Amino acid sequence: MQALVLEKVRQLSLRPIELDEPLGPHDVRIKIHTVGICGSDVHYYTHGRIGPFIVEAPMVLGHEASGTVIETGTAVKTLRPGDRVCMEPGIPDPNSKATRLGLYNLDPAVRFWATPPVHGCLRPTVVHPEAFTFKVPDNVSFGEAAMVEPLAVGMHAANKAQIRPGDLAVVIGAGPIGLVTALAALAGGCARVVITDVQQPKLDLAAKLGPIVPVNVANEKLTDVVNRLTGGWGADIVFEASGSARAAASVFEALCPGGRVVFIGMPLEPVAYDVVAAQVKEARVEHVFRYAHVYPRALALMGSGKIDVKPLITDTFSFADGIRAFDFATRMPATSVKAQIVL
Repeated sequence: MQALVLEKVRQLSLRPIELDEPLGPHDVRIKIHTVGICGSDVHYYTHGRIGPFIVEAPMVLGHEASGTVIETGTAVKTLRPGDRVCMEPGIPDPNSKATRLGLYNLDPAVRFWATPPVHGCLRPTVVHPEAFTFKVPDNVSFGEAAMVEPLAVGMHAANKAQIRPGDLAVVIGAGPIGLVTALAALAGGCARVVITDVQQPKLDLAAKLGPIVPVNVANEKLTDVVNRLTGGWGADIVFEASGSARAAASVFEALCPGGRVVFIGMPLEPVAYDVVAAQVKEARVEHVFRYAHVYPRALALMGSGKIDVKPLITDTFSFADGIRAFDFATRMPATSVKAQIVL
């Protein structure tokens, strides 16, 4: 089948590739419709590796996907041909200790689309387990359904934060993950979210998504804004979604005593973690790695209208223009948030 293949660093091909994907009894075969371009896809394209995951052979990219079921295995009960679906891209070992404890996202043996050496989904069809394939509400488009994967990260972070109704949260970074985290925090009960960035167009978009206060930290100090909103008390929650080591080192500055910090972004270098700053506030610190058990809730919130990701889909490319789409994503303008490829 034709696929968008990362041959090596900075070299993509749209070419036929032979993939052996038999349909098991608990699997479904899906015709891919839309695939989002994630920052990890771009990083593999530009650098060939993320931490210990190294591209050592040609690999199909893509893991944020939606499509239509075209075939079902003999034991499949919840899906049928014609169903519109989105897919959770990580398949754990069902017998691993992490999976048995409910922490399947932490299973060392998880097979995650477009994480070397596992092929991704930028191709016409995939075979996927029924258990990780989710029916999409009728009022949710294929493009929105492909956004469930990044939204799941924000949902997982919101769960980790243990939001209480009326909380004020700070989200550091107004990229795709920061924006979906802000939406998840509001849906989870936050009364208001303060979001920071240095790209004003992204902050302008964020301000239109709900009770979100944008702060351009190139011109304004975050702690000044938070203190003004809270009478000097501080934010209940700080989500670090920028992946900037410098930003991550400052997470306790705007936090209230007894507040919660959730690290989402992955800095490329070690972070200077201020233990004393955390101690004097008795901060509770959480970390997220991907997500677990959130796809159904994310789809329910999207279907009910509580979360609207449509404004985040800013650029769409055809499959034939897939290589150009990735080149665009490597130098995405400040006015863009999420680029998607439609097959």
